[in-house]
Amino acid sequence: MQAKKRYFTLFSAGACLILLFCFGGIQVPLSRRGSNRPWEEDGSDDLDEHISPRQKREATSGVYTGKRCRMESCFDYSLCERNGFKVYVYPQQKGEKMSESYQNILSSIEGSRFYTPVPEQACLFVLSLDTLDRDQLSPQYVHNLKAKIQSLPLWNGGKNHIIFNLYSGTWPDYTEDLGFDIGLAMLAKASISTENFRRNFDVSIPLFSKDHPRTGGERGYLKHNAIPPYRKYMLVFKGKRYLTGIGSDTRNALYHVHNSEDVVLLTTCKHGKDWQKHKDARCDKDNFEYDKYDYREMLYNSTFCLVPRGRRLGSFRFLEALQAACVPVMLSNGWELPFSEIIDWNTAAVIGDERLLLQIPSTVRSIHQDQILSLRQQTQFLWEAYFNSVEKIVLTTLEIIQDRVLQHTSRSNLMWNSLPGGLFTLPQYSTYLGEFPFYYAKLGIKPYPKFTAIIHVVTPLVSQSQPVMKLLVAVAKSQYCAQVIVLWNCDKPLPAKHRWPLTSVPVIVIEGESKVISSRFLPYDTIPTDAVLSLDEDTVLSTTEVDFAFTVWQSFPDRIVGYPARSHFWDSNKARWGYTSKWTNDYSMVLTGAAIYHKYYHYLYTTYLPASLKTMVDQMSNCEDILMNFLVSSVSKLPPLKVTQKKQYKETMMAQVRQNLQVQVELCSNQSIGSRGSRWADPDHFAQRQTCMNKFASWFGTMPLVHSQMRLDPVLFKDQVSILRKKYKDIERL
Repeated sequence: MQAKKRYFTLFSAGACLILLFCFGGIQVPLSRRGSNRPWEEDGSDDLDEHISPRQKREATSGVYTGKRCRMESCFDYSLCERNGFKVYVYPQQKGEKMSESYQNILSSIEGSRFYTPVPEQACLFVLSLDTLDRDQLSPQYVHNLKAKIQSLPLWNGGKNHIIFNLYSGTWPDYTEDLGFDIGLAMLAKASISTENFRRNFDVSIPLFSKDHPRTGGERGYLKHNAIPPYRKYMLVFKGKRYLTGIGSDTRNALYHVHNSEDVVLLTTCKHGKDWQKHKDARCDKDNFEYDKYDYREMLYNSTFCLVPRGRRLGSFRFLEALQAACVPVMLSNGWELPFSEIIDWNTAAVIGDERLLLQIPSTVRSIHQDQILSLRQQTQFLWEAYFNSVEKIVLTTLEIIQDRVLQHTSRSNLMWNSLPGGLFTLPQYSTYLGEFPFYYAKLGIKPYPKFTAIIHVVTPLVSQSQPVMKLLVAVAKSQYCAQVIVLWNCDKPLPAKHRWPLTSVPVIVIEGESKVISSRFLPYDTIPTDAVLSLDEDTVLSTTEVDFAFTVWQSFPDRIVGYPARSHFWDSNKARWGYTSKWTNDYSMVLTGAAIYHKYYHYLYTTYLPASLKTMVDQMSNCEDILMNFLVSSVSKLPPLKVTQKKQYKETMMAQVRQNLQVQVELCSNQSIGSRGSRWADPDHFAQRQTCMNKFASWFGTMPLVHSQMRLDPVLFKDQVSILRKKYKDIERL
């Protein structure tokens, strides 16, 4: 009997131990022998501590060694104090392969105003080793990258370096591990998660394809279908469906909200080598539906475009939707959206939740059509301002970092999120929005009600009857003229002060820098007004014409307003852009020989445009007016404005004046500069302008000039009423 009690006691005790073990009451220390878990190899004795998924990812990833990095702790500001924000690109090493996309990134940096070939002048460093694709299964994967980077003499643990990356991780989990320790370097990465994104240090960039243009880029498509804001489809998606693995949940559930009418969400599992091994019961039906629709037709005819996550958080669908003016509906929880530091995505996209997929159709249907139009307009602005080329993506990244470094001159949120965008609004010019021509309406202010005239003089002053004297007097009589600047670009000594006519406004004579033609567009400190009236010395304008042109400009301060108009065209026979001076109703340029524009464009011309274009203009002493028109149209996305003028300004008539100047031009020792007269007499002048058109279009990556047939005339112009009832009487009399 006692033996039975002992057996029963032992059995009960054993059962209790087993139950305690099963329910976690007793934990058995795990053997460390042969362990391949990094969090078990750190020597910690707290083996019973809970390990979160986030801690596991950080432990297995070499990307985020500097997880706590911020600009203040991992960036050396002193390197930027000597020469400003300059970027150095390592020279490419022999034998190292480089993808076309990474080559485009480096070329964009080397062609920018930030680039320096001298490492001692650099504030930021960019590797020449291709880090874009870190998927080990990719043919673009660069092996032994860790050792190659560590051997770089300027690496310094990654400090003041930026690494560009589009793809990280590989099958099956697609982690954000780059396969090497980035140290203290900043990361410009696509598909980066919010938990791994180091705010105010890393930069989230969009995922773009290898076919993404390096420069220029296509315009958005809203102009083809702006109103009504509703399109044929309300919500669309067409893409791969993953049957297993990461990223499969959301796309596998899309069929629940697909209705084949205004909500068309199509997926296919017909991709990859082994798709038939994993196909499910829906595959055949999905594939059939998938093949019935054309993706482009859906994209351009839908109000909203679903952007669900794929294997990685980012997707090509994002940029495709932006360009098509299809409002992106984001379904990628945890994705740090591109350029989130500067862009307010709530004004251009709908941020959804993967867990609330079934609510998406009702959510987008509830958005009012006014808001839809606003969202679509913002997608076009963002696409053209920051995303339609590799160059803009790269420059936006660099501008963001520069704003962090030079915080006292950083851009405001309004500058980044409204026309013309942060790339054209340089805070080094001013941090006050009222100094730019783009924000007057938003701020409820008007430009300064006077202008500064700049007369470009290249011939010596030999007679008081020269056209420049008559022009100076006529301009100075304008009620809106604050002062006249005579830019002396002739090698002959400056005339004595008494030789200039007496006027009611100050006349300042300054010598042009290096006597080159681009000096007429320098941002002179002596320009106190917002408006600049740019004039050639042989221009013939009356005071009335000047007054009317300035009155028009006050309503359009971001555009060039003036008299002599020209146009461009595409020559299909020669496959190049052409330039024409034919007197027609169609124009795309207003020459700066008689035009008004905002003085900010002087600053942009000097600092934004590359030295190569300005050098070409100076060597030819030609095309500076065309280049200014390219710049202004690229910024404003609008044509210039032509105003009424007397017919005598036609070039055929002005040729007589120019011929009279030929004798005077010969007196000027600086024959390379010449004058308008000498240049128009040169048979190569017109051919040079044809060449300029194509050189400029090549650098801009597109043709920014916009055609127009609008001419602004005074009220009652040419009307059969008494001339006494008209404000600008002299325009009709001339």
